[in-house]
Parts: sequence; C-alpha cells; structure tokens
Amino acid sequence: MLHQVEACHFQPLLGIVHPLLLSDGRVLEVRIDQIDLKPQSQMPGSRMPFAVALSVAGQTDFVDGLCALELPEIGMLDGLFVSRVPNMGRDAGTAYFQVAFN
Repeated sequence: MLHQVEACHFQPLLGIVHPLLLSDGRVLEVRIDQIDLKPQSQMPGSRMPFAVALSVAGQTDFVDGLCALELPEIGMLDGLFVSRVPNMGRDAGTAYFQVAFN
C-alpha cells in the first residue's frame, strides 16, 4: 500500500496533531508540519517523491522505526519508516521526524 501513497494524501493533516502508532504500542502525538515534493528525484513513469516533516512537542526517546498513521482517504497506513532528524537550530524542546517516500 505504501507505493500508492501520494503527497496529496497528507494535505488534510497539514498543521494538525495526529496520533502516530509506534511498533512497541506507544502513541506519539505528532504534528504534520510540512510536505516537501522532490521533483528532481523523480524517475520517469513513477510517482513524485516527497518527504513529510513531523514534530512532537516535548522530548521523546523514540529515534526511528516502523510506525502506523491513519490517513483520511486511505485508512491505516502501516509500515511507515519514521526517522528522527536533528533540531538544526530549531526549538530544542521539540523532537523532529521525517518520513520519505521515493
């Protein structure tokens, strides 16, 4: 199912806090911050690559792993690999993550 996901599926969640289900059963309340299209990485005949930026208010020990997220048009999307990204001068009290779709 992951190969059918497009950037537009995340648009309704942009700016909204939404539950991210971790593989260990915990739930992180993540904010969908940004959707970045990557047109220079697109192969002919394939979907537009994109990345979804997420953030969590406060600190968490979650670094990366497989997760699940419910999308309005698709339903529960399992097998998302979510990885932590450095704060890079942003709010130190927030944890930042990314999901890449190639």
